Amino acid sequence: MDLLTTELNTRLHNTRASTLWLVDENIQLDTAANPTVHVVGNRLDVIERLQQHGWQAAFSDFDLSGLAAGGFDQILYRVSKEKPVVHYLISEAQRLLRPDGQLVLLGDKGEGIRTYAKKAAECLGGSRQEQKLGKESWCAEITRGLTGGSCPEHQCYPELRPACEDTRHTYWSKPGLFGWNKIDRGSALLIEHLPNMLDTTLPLSGSVLDLGCGFGYLALNVAGGATRLVCSDNNAAALRACRHNLDQAGLTQAEVLAANAGDRLTPGFDTIVCNPPFHSGFSVDGDLTDRFLAASQRLLAVNGSACFVVNQHIPLERKAAGLFADIHTCLDSGQFKLVRLRQPINLQSQGYS
Repeated sequence: MDLLTTELNTRLHNTRASTLWLVDENIQLDTAANPTVHVVGNRLDVIERLQQHGWQAAFSDFDLSGLAAGGFDQILYRVSKEKPVVHYLISEAQRLLRPDGQLVLLGDKGEGIRTYAKKAAECLGGSRQEQKLGKESWCAEITRGLTGGSCPEHQCYPELRPACEDTRHTYWSKPGLFGWNKIDRGSALLIEHLPNMLDTTLPLSGSVLDLGCGFGYLALNVAGGATRLVCSDNNAAALRACRHNLDQAGLTQAEVLAANAGDRLTPGFDTIVCNPPFHSGFSVDGDLTDRFLAASQRLLAVNGSACFVVNQHIPLERKAAGLFADIHTCLDSGQFKLVRLRQPINLQSQGYS
């Protein structure tokens, strides 16, 4: 366990003040639930894990509008990877903390923690104390003054906006979603080659799942003929953006579901399209690819196809061995691989059809 996690867990365990804990994926928890702490987070897997351990935890795109102004003595926050998210939550702390309340920021120097602490002190109009926890890790305590100051620019974090476009669609998105203002090159490559991978034309027919949908680029470009279209993600910002984009395209019957690598979905999809993430917060997480492969194995119909795009360095074919009987690398561009998976082994062995 790193020094930041140890410090956070200690504070969560010891506090008796009215506390708001803001979380994304950068947490490891080893302390029992504290009834004085209210938790808000934008990652479904994190929030569900906290709820299972008894925490008062709410899943949203950091929608804090329902919380009373001046309602907290303390806000704890391990800073996020995305700068607009950090700036937005610092700004919200100005409203949510009572005078003399404290915003506690934790992070590494390379993550910008000391700059964030200075910006928070200016926003809250109070004093700032910093403690070095280790070689790179810092904890900053910023006190809320009687009057606030200028808060950092957060790019209108809560609002969806037209973020990028191609010849087919304008895609609405927002800060807080990885790659929020561009079309992912891997996803575009998958759409370009998908007809050849499946020996068909777009739009696809049958039941289609966009697994880890983001703002819905893949779904929007395969949809139209599908009898059922489902999009799933565990990021609250992604779910908001995807729902809006589908509605804008007239795909109001499509389902947008919060799920952790498809864990809440029912099997039987004819086609799964997936550009799986491999970053979790500030770290690369190889287990994420395994989770998306296992989900595809479970969710794919016996005669269906799961089409993945991954960075060239991810050994998807090796990871898929034992899960699918038919594994075909359709393209290796030197940067991305397009891999088609068929015949999920678990279904075959159980004799499903």
